[in-house]
Amino acid sequence: MMQNQLFNNRVGILATMHQKEKVIAPLLQQELGIKVIVPSNFNTDIFGTFTREVKRSGTQIAAARLKAEKALDITGETLAIASEGSFVPHPSLPFIYSNREIVILLDKENDLEIIGEEFSLETNFNYQVVSNFEEAKHFAIKVGFPEHGLVTKFELSATNDIKIIKGITTEEKLLETVNFALNNSLDGQIHIETDMRALYNPTRMKNINKATHDLVRKVNSHCPNCSAPGFSITESIKGLPCAICYMPTSLTRAVIYQCKKCGFSQENLFIDGNEFADPSQCPYCNP
Repeated sequence: MMQNQLFNNRVGILATMHQKEKVIAPLLQQELGIKVIVPSNFNTDIFGTFTREVKRSGTQIAAARLKAEKALDITGETLAIASEGSFVPHPSLPFIYSNREIVILLDKENDLEIIGEEFSLETNFNYQVVSNFEEAKHFAIKVGFPEHGLVTKFELSATNDIKIIKGITTEEKLLETVNFALNNSLDGQIHIETDMRALYNPTRMKNINKATHDLVRKVNSHCPNCSAPGFSITESIKGLPCAICYMPTSLTRAVIYQCKKCGFSQENLFIDGNEFADPSQCPYCNP
């Protein structure tokens, strides 16, 4: 893929403390020519934590933007990258969790903001209340431990404070932590959950990598009107007609591409190459 000359040989500050540079930096260097640097002692926990000690302020995109802007403030550079993840029930399958990852590129020099995204059902996000080590171990195996880290939370019987222990990645540490928690828990139970920080969650790290690929694709998609990068889909239009009865279906008929720089938009029909929907997708032919 041809490197985008707006970014080639520029320094990009990656706002992370959780080793996301492992999947983000090589791709941005190879595909865009960005020299990625991670600032030392950059605390992203101030923007929100998965264990909820710090509530995320604003939307997922707003949080990523704040990280990128903070990275620019402390370094004096003009190009920054940040990512943010969320874990929510799937909109169509409410009993299954989904992972949405975004990677934002903020370029103050050219007044650009481009966002890569990955929405995936590939996640081990989970939690359980347990009252003994066997229950904790069973949960751990189910969520991919020890490759995926764990977190325990419990209310201390002595002070009523909430105690959180993160980054559990060995069976010895799990045994030690669970025994300590059960012996000191107010109600004899503990909350155990997956550690969703990227460095402790390889499944999430893969989704961050996919979001970075999406970012690169968008950077290399240029506006036909002003040539700015980031010409991407902003709207999907349903209504692809059925191949038998020609009634509109819920499948996508067209997409709208729009430039955030100049506002130019363009409609593209039949992006999957299909002008008609399979009758099995038609509410009339297959009610």
